[in-house]
Parts: sequence; structure tokens; C-alpha cells
Amino acid sequence: MSNEGLNKKEAIQLFSSIKEEPNWFLENRIAALNLAEALPLPLIERVKFNRWNLKSFAIGEGDSLTTDLEHDIDSSQEGGAKIVQIGAVTYWEEMAQELIDQGVIVTDFFSALQDYPDLVKDHFMTKAVHMEEDALTAYHAAMLNSGIFIYIPKNVVVKGPIEAHFVQNARIDEAFVKHVLIVADVNSSFTYVERFETVGQKENTANIMVEVIAKEGAKIHYSAVDTLGKNTDTYMNRRGYLEKDASIDWAMGIMNDGNLVADFDSELIGNGSQSKVAIVAISSGNQVQGIDTRVTNTGRNSVGHILQHGVIMDRSTLTFNGIGHILKGAKNADAQQESRVLMLSDSARGDANPILLIDENEVTAGHAASVGQVDEEQLFYLTSRGISQAEAKRLVIRGFLGAVITAIPIKSIQEELVQMIEHKLVKST
Repeated sequence: MSNEGLNKKEAIQLFSSIKEEPNWFLENRIAALNLAEALPLPLIERVKFNRWNLKSFAIGEGDSLTTDLEHDIDSSQEGGAKIVQIGAVTYWEEMAQELIDQGVIVTDFFSALQDYPDLVKDHFMTKAVHMEEDALTAYHAAMLNSGIFIYIPKNVVVKGPIEAHFVQNARIDEAFVKHVLIVADVNSSFTYVERFETVGQKENTANIMVEVIAKEGAKIHYSAVDTLGKNTDTYMNRRGYLEKDASIDWAMGIMNDGNLVADFDSELIGNGSQSKVAIVAISSGNQVQGIDTRVTNTGRNSVGHILQHGVIMDRSTLTFNGIGHILKGAKNADAQQESRVLMLSDSARGDANPILLIDENEVTAGHAASVGQVDEEQLFYLTSRGISQAEAKRLVIRGFLGAVITAIPIKSIQEELVQMIEHKLVKST
């Protein structure tokens, strides 16, 4: 092995020792390090990202200093739980007593490794994602340096939202390798809200992985707002693994300023499982964003729906790949998708690529895709009633994105997303 390889291995071993990780986890890291250097990058159709900064080996020592934020983080929560992490440090953590009494777990990932080792070992990169998939999943398993673990016990219904707020500290040289592991046990139900943002301007890697394991009958509402920084090249992997009659409703606002490749997948393993994915994205400046959204129907009577709406401005690029795959044996499965891109600049590039792979009869499947510009008739109607051209365009765009925004179950998150969209539109005009 080269000296560079030894340095990486030594850095990982030091980090693991500081975190007091179990031996099996360190062994996974070393195996993943070798795979990260041997495996190819994932394939995201029509997006070239091989030269992006996606594999920095600045793991840090797990004790990066917290930093002053440019705004306050709301620490209130009603009947649920909230955890805030800045860089690799847990900054804030709280949970309603009722949830503690019910056995709900919301904690730092490394605390979970020590306190709930069997739960973590059974679910960490064993079902939704596997480290040997490609170079970036392997890199993640080797370099993971922060994250959280959430467990909802059987038959527990969480009334208030569980919130996670993650801040990338780009004021120091440290890779942002975040892992979110969520296990929803049989017939549990809850709402999870996730935010990502960046402070600072350093060019750091962001490799983010979310695994949601929905066991039989579990019901999950998952909302996310991503606002990572301009100098951050991001790989985002959100995966759902759904057993019999489980459901995950995904609603995601992709509002990053930097380059992004994303893999949003739902594996409908159990009969009667359901996944609905709603995504709104905006690309601006010279930004490149490629989003693969895939639903794989394995179980009978499983339902997978994808709704993606995006806006591109300036000289940016936005690619939606919608993939519906119905496997042999998935009788009466339903796979539907809609991907639409609105172009606000002749210099921008947009792609909406529908892909249906059907290996079974007696199924329902369909797709819709479009790339186009703002409807001139709508603009004329609005401007003829005294609305300025710029405001009319923003109203049309908000209407175009509204179908996705309304899928988010929490009003405050809807309002936050609308404000971010407005900020990006005003900034670009």
C-alpha cells in the first residue's frame, strides 16, 4: 500500500479510536476504504461529475469546533424531538418526556453505536444501501464522521415532528460525511423533518446518506429542505426500504447553491408497500444538479409515485432521471412518474428523462415529462391586470412548483421553502 493509503488508514483508525467504535465498525471502515479506491463512481445519466470534489479524505478528529451561525436555530419543538449538529458536533438535543417513556430513540450516531450496537449493526448499510455499490457508497462507509440514529418502537405513534438540523462547517477543512439511520418498527408512525445548510466558504466534500427502514405497517412522512453552499460539491443518497404495508411519503426541497448528484430510491419490498416522492428543485448560476429518483416495485400491490418539478436559471443545469422498475412477481403494482423542468434562461440546460422498466404483466405504469419555458399567455394575462413582468413571472413559477410544495405536511416548512424560492428568483432577476 502507498504512503497515501497508509495515511488514510491511520486517520480512520485514529478517528475510530476517539469515538470508541466497536471492532466490527472499524473493520467495515477499512474494507470500505479499499473499495472506495477500486470501485467506479455511480452512474447518473446525462451528468458528468467525475472531476468534482466528492472524495476528500479530511475525516477530522470528531471534535471540530462549533461555529457562530448567521441566524438563530429554532430550538422549540411540540411533542416531538429535535437534534442539531454543526459539523461533527452535536450542538442541541431534546425530546419530549412522553417519547422517552415510549422508548423512542433520537441520538448521535456514535452514541448509538455504543448504547444500541445490535440495532445499529442490524440496519446500518445492510438493507437500503450497501457499501459495495460504488465508490461513493464505499467512501461514505469508510469516512463517516457524523450522523444520527432514530428508532421508533412497535405501535408507537409520535404526535409531534422529529426534527434534525445539520450545518456543514465550511470554515474548517473537514469532509461533511453525514449518516442518518432511521428505523421505524412495526405499525409505528411519525413525521421527520430534515434541514441541511452550510456556513463558511471552504471547498469541502459533502457525502450524505439517509437510510429509512420502514417495517411492516410503518407510516413515515419525510420532509427535507437542502441549502448547502456554493463551494460544496454534494453527493446525496436518500434510500427507503419498505416492508409489507409500509409507506413513506417523501417531500424534498433541493435549494443548494453548489453542484449536486443525488440518488433518491425507494425499495418496495413488501406486498402493499407504498412510496410517494415529491421533489422541487432550483438551479442557478453555473450550478449543475443531477437527480436520480427511482422506485422499485418488488411486492405485490405496491405503489410507487414520483413527482418532480424544477426551475433552471442563468447558465445552470438540472437533470431529472425518473426511474420506475416493476420486478417479476410484483402483480398489480403501480408505478407512475411526472418530471417537469421550467427554463428561465436560453443559456440553461434542462433534462427530464422518464424510464420505465416493466418485468411483469397485470401492472399499471405511466410517465409524463417536459422541458419548457414560462407560458407567455399566463404572463400576458397577469401583466394585463397591472402586475409587473418580474412579479408575474414569479407568480407563474410559484404556481408551477406549488404542486410539490403542498405535499409537505408541515406548514412552517412550506413557508420556509416558499421564502427560499422567492429569494433565489429575486437574486437571479
